[in-house]
Amino acid sequence: MGEGGEREEPARGDQGAPRKPRRRRIALGVLLAGLALLWTPECAAPDPTGAEGEPFVWGQDDVWEALEARFRRSRTRCDALDLALRARLDALDATLDSLEARRSVAPDDPVWQALEDTVFAAAADTAACPEGGEAPGHAAVFVERVARLRGVAKDVSARWDPTDRAARDRLYRLLYGSRMATEEVLLQMPPEAMPTLTPGVAEPSGAPSTTIHGIRVHSGDILVSRGGAPTSAFIARGNDYPGNFSHVALVHVDADDRTFRTIESHIEVGVVVDGLERYEGDRKLRVMLLRPRADLRPEDDRFAHRAAEHALAAARVRHIPYDFAMDFEDPETMFCSEVASAAYRSEDVQLWRGLTTMSSPGTARWLSRFGVRHFTTHGPSDLEYDPQLVVVAEWRDRDALLDDHVDNAILDALLEGAEEGDEVGYPFWKLPLARLAKAYSWVKVQLGGAGPVPEGMSATTALRVEWLRARHGAMKARVEEAIARFRREHGYAPPYWELVEMAREAKAATE
Repeated sequence: MGEGGEREEPARGDQGAPRKPRRRRIALGVLLAGLALLWTPECAAPDPTGAEGEPFVWGQDDVWEALEARFRRSRTRCDALDLALRARLDALDATLDSLEARRSVAPDDPVWQALEDTVFAAAADTAACPEGGEAPGHAAVFVERVARLRGVAKDVSARWDPTDRAARDRLYRLLYGSRMATEEVLLQMPPEAMPTLTPGVAEPSGAPSTTIHGIRVHSGDILVSRGGAPTSAFIARGNDYPGNFSHVALVHVDADDRTFRTIESHIEVGVVVDGLERYEGDRKLRVMLLRPRADLRPEDDRFAHRAAEHALAAARVRHIPYDFAMDFEDPETMFCSEVASAAYRSEDVQLWRGLTTMSSPGTARWLSRFGVRHFTTHGPSDLEYDPQLVVVAEWRDRDALLDDHVDNAILDALLEGAEEGDEVGYPFWKLPLARLAKAYSWVKVQLGGAGPVPEGMSATTALRVEWLRARHGAMKARVEEAIARFRREHGYAPPYWELVEMAREAKAATE
């Protein structure tokens, strides 16, 4: 016993002594393995080819330069321009009268190019002398004429094939071009004189309604808007027909108490139902109200309300995550445009008859880095050109409008770089922290909440969003300095093509 005891004790000591170091080594190994996993980059997916198609290109740098030169000349002779400009605006009205009378006009009819030229020339003179002429002033008359042009163009285009490239190009030139011209005029006006609301067509509807900021809004109406984040500019600009909108919300008005709601999908939380206060609480650089044409279903004036009811019921039945892939055919997850298209599809109304496409390889590659997998989809900006929808009203203010233009110019410059091979970066050293934040966010989602990394978004994608925000912010600071210099030197706000050049210079300076 004694000998055995003397032999056993050292044995226990000999066996026990290494245990703590061994446990430490195991713990250290596990820790290092965990860190290695946290640091391991995502597997790189093959670069997408993008959609089948070709991006629209204005290819009119000489035209923009000529218009700016005309604008500078006109600023020195506003009194002499009054009668000529009024005559030009009256001629624009006469052309629209003729188009309304003809009704059926092909996309390649020469009248459209003549109309475009007239609008751009009138815009240059109006921007130079926005408050000239008789009341209400040249700018107000010009904005009213362009609003009428929009209505006529959408009415005529209802007879065009929405998938025909010539038809899409013509409608884009007319609507986006006239919008661009109008906003150049608005940005040259004194801030206090610029109208916040631009009324469109008070299209009749049998759906329940309420009044918001003096405009009657019906259930089934669609609100398209532009957010203030760099990703919002990316959504608006990253397609074959760069536009001004990044978000879609479907309106629901209760038939009994006339309560206003929106059904919309947010990156952070997926599909939600919100009221007016929440909708207006999210920063928006512009908002447009669209409504289905009354003659779309002349025998049934409540189909739009049923579409809104469908979306409301779907949002209340289950949690619908945000669809980063942009697959409008998969109802399990939904992005913002899909909420509206799915609702109207339940009523056999196909919105987006002309689909949004992202054909440029560089743009498609960048979009894929943010989770997009479908490059033929439903984009917010294209609703503006859908002839099935009427523009009821648009809201914008001067500061937000300038921000919108600056953000667009920066994204245009960044996407030019993408076509030249620039890649989306991210702060690699933050990857472990981002993955821990993603794990925390997953737990929050399971408990019915939302974490710092949105559901469906990877940690790496979240870091890429951060990279885009930082890159955009650095460029914007330089562009704003360039705008201030331009104003001091020239005495007016720089037009959009000047902003793009400023953005290119800011990009080169921040690389």
